[in-house]
Amino acid sequence: MAGGLIQCGHCGQKNRVPAAAAGTPRCGKCHEPLAWIADADDSTFGEIADAAKIPVIVDLWAPWCGPCRMVSPALEQLARDLAGQVKLVKVNVDDSPRLSQRFAAQAIPTLLVLRGGQVAARQTGAAPLPALRAWVDNALAS
Repeated sequence: MAGGLIQCGHCGQKNRVPAAAAGTPRCGKCHEPLAWIADADDSTFGEIADAAKIPVIVDLWAPWCGPCRMVSPALEQLARDLAGQVKLVKVNVDDSPRLSQRFAAQAIPTLLVLRGGQVAARQTGAAPLPALRAWVDNALAS
């Protein structure tokens, strides 16, 4: 999902959402904010995550990681709940060794909140949606 189709939570319209854009995505029909979820790797992370104008939740994960697969739906729900306020960027660490090094990911999932490309908050390991929500809310407030 380097960008992709996102269904509007308000009107149900399917919208094509780019991985990188100057603003934040809005529904073409009802103009409500859309969840912004994109994949990135070593070569695309700069334009997709570092250059984002809104805070970015980064999910450093791997397809073989059980806890990563468990936390993914909660992160996607969080991106829907906070549409227009955050962008979720998923990075497969098996395909992106430079990003694993950059963020010193010793275990996965490693979750980060970036503001202007800088780490504002960090969490390692899976957590349920309420705990993730509190973590992101706290990071956004600081």
